[in-house]
Amino acid sequence: MIIRIMGEGQLKLENSAVDELNKLDSDLEKAVEANDAAGFSSSLHALLAKARAVGVELPPDTIEPSELILPREDATIDEVRDLLADGGLIPG
Repeated sequence: MIIRIMGEGQLKLENSAVDELNKLDSDLEKAVEANDAAGFSSSLHALLAKARAVGVELPPDTIEPSELILPREDATIDEVRDLLADGGLIPG
């Protein structure tokens, strides 16, 4: 599975990593719904850190269709709220 972190690039992940990311996505979604700025920041950083840890960075000159798009590290709670409008960043 190919994912993109906005403003950074693409990562290739094993499909088995999606379950881990999905739990972190759920935590992020709860923080956004509660308008919890501290929880939002820590949840977003945890999600991105896990994606980077389990993913393999694709070369910058390689462009593949991304199955998932994650917000950039400095995204605001309102920007992520807009991205979550479709039921979460990670389906499932």
